[in-house]
Amino acid sequence: MRRRAFITLLGGAAARPLAARAQQPDRIRRIGVLNPFAENDPEVQANITAFRQVLQKLGWTDGRNVRIDYRWGGADPGRIHAQAKELVGLNPDVILVSSALALQPLMHETRSIPIVFTQIADPIGAGLVASLARPGGNITGFTVAEFSTFGKLLEVLKEVAPHVTRVAVVLNPDQIPQTGMLRAIEAAAPSFRVQVTAAGARDATELERAIDQFARVPNGGLIVLPNPVTDGNRGLIIAMAARHRLPAAYAFRHSVADGGLVSYGIDLADQFRQAASYVDRILRGEKPTDLPVQQPTKYETVLNLKTAKGLGLDVPWILQQRADEVIE
Repeated sequence: MRRRAFITLLGGAAARPLAARAQQPDRIRRIGVLNPFAENDPEVQANITAFRQVLQKLGWTDGRNVRIDYRWGGADPGRIHAQAKELVGLNPDVILVSSALALQPLMHETRSIPIVFTQIADPIGAGLVASLARPGGNITGFTVAEFSTFGKLLEVLKEVAPHVTRVAVVLNPDQIPQTGMLRAIEAAAPSFRVQVTAAGARDATELERAIDQFARVPNGGLIVLPNPVTDGNRGLIIAMAARHRLPAAYAFRHSVADGGLVSYGIDLADQFRQAASYVDRILRGEKPTDLPVQQPTKYETVLNLKTAKGLGLDVPWILQQRADEVIE
């Protein structure tokens, strides 16, 4: 592998005096974690580990001065809704939530408990916050991108697989931001002479059906939007893309590490580290409305050459050089 080094700030935590961060409250605080993904997903656990490690560095240790209550949704909307209600009933000091599939029901359950989100695209465009600088209400967090950034996925896909003239955008229609991502890809499509089709899927069965149907016509490719359904079934999507010889672009590196073709997006673990700094600040008395929503400052392109070879793609050397990481 080849990887370019990059540095990310921890949400301003480093700027605060060490003495202030070292002060411990008398009572045990409570953090709720509503994660709509599967508990046994290694990538999910890596992100939570990154979150806990930074919390501990900031003076919060689970079982000593803070209690962390986890709920894992497994991409099941009904289960996630019930877990949102359950977590709010525990009255935690702050809730960490990932993706709109979990944030949406949580917003219906509470307007007072502070919420820090991760893995949300364009929260203004999705109507989740009033502004980035002053999000308003009880919600703040870290966005993966503005909607316009998702047009870059089409560009990356076409660079690696120039023969593609049809693209199915695999998405979860139950998540509000997914529509904005689709619109951004559709807006970019004429520039690349590509026909874009939405492929909505709420579970593995719908994923299989949508991809099988799309693959019947040649010169196709996939853009897989990030959500608990596609991420939790990424092994299935990667296998189907290989079987149907469909070049596919993803939003996060772990899909490419698992055998996907190419990705363009952020370092998710780093976003969870930054989220820990906001949770720390809320536990010490700051309000979500005073903590601006943070946007990414670094995106990375990851390319899997083994997958490209399996698809019969000859990736130009210049594209390999431009990638932040190449998996061979």
